[in-house]
Amino acid sequence: MTNIIKLENNLENNNELIELFGSSDKNLKLLKRLFSVDIYSNNKDIMIDSQDVAIIEKLTKIFHILIKLVKHHIVFGERDIIYIKQLLEESSEDEIIALFVNRLEIIKTFSGKPIYPKTLNQKRYVHAIERNTIIFGIGPAGTGKTYLAVLSALKKLKENAIKRVILTRPAVEAGENLGFLPGDLKEKVDPYLRPLYDAMYEILGVKQTTEYIEKGIIEIAPLAYMRGRTLDNAYVILDEAQNTTINQMKLFLTRLGFGSKMIVTGDITQSDLPRNMVSGLVKASEILKEIDSVEILYFDEKDVVRHPLVQTIIKRFENDKN
Repeated sequence: MTNIIKLENNLENNNELIELFGSSDKNLKLLKRLFSVDIYSNNKDIMIDSQDVAIIEKLTKIFHILIKLVKHHIVFGERDIIYIKQLLEESSEDEIIALFVNRLEIIKTFSGKPIYPKTLNQKRYVHAIERNTIIFGIGPAGTGKTYLAVLSALKKLKENAIKRVILTRPAVEAGENLGFLPGDLKEKVDPYLRPLYDAMYEILGVKQTTEYIEKGIIEIAPLAYMRGRTLDNAYVILDEAQNTTINQMKLFLTRLGFGSKMIVTGDITQSDLPRNMVSGLVKASEILKEIDSVEILYFDEKDVVRHPLVQTIIKRFENDKN
């Protein structure tokens, strides 16, 4: 049985049709793979060769959403279509459309390109950073936890709302001992902070990033350097927090000063601590719930904004544990 979605009253010209279907019908081909059904078009209608009512309803909703995005001149790609499909189970069409149409610009890159949250949880995370003093972003790699934290901090720095940005992480890495690596402590830790540098280069450019680091406006240091300090008027970001001990997490959080925010990011499934040691991130997420100005936000595989295959890999590893 072939079901038909009418297009002639929704799309005005061939350009909009091309945007909907994608170059060489790549969007239709993607949906065909995702739902394992034949989908084709005669330019005025979309034909779906299936008798599965649930599939027909989902595809109809997806096309309605994509048509709305085309009408609002929103460019979407493979990752967006996959994410829209995943959201259908838990979000309304209006909420999904609003993510793309009412986009929250975080900051512009050095070249002037605006950066927006790519998922609903990313949007909630950015709002949480705006509203709270201590924010935990917990979830798998590739969900943008640290990247968005750095962007939010750089935005406030550019607006002169804070005096500095401090980026730190525990010096614990899988299978490696920093003591055996060449160079001083900064040189030993820098390779592990490369994603943070990349985010700053994207926004500030290499020259200004270097100048800010030299002047201490941006400080990048191991967690051990936080001892004995009170951090005022700063955004302080603790990355890879799953590798902190409970005492290290307490040490970090009690450095909070006036006019500052602390953003703690990590993946509680990827701790490199000894098996018998409880992660400070796990403990903090348990005992700091329901406190004013503290928000804990969880990401999952749907928020992974890397190659779609990464989502599948994460899910398979998680299922293999159960």
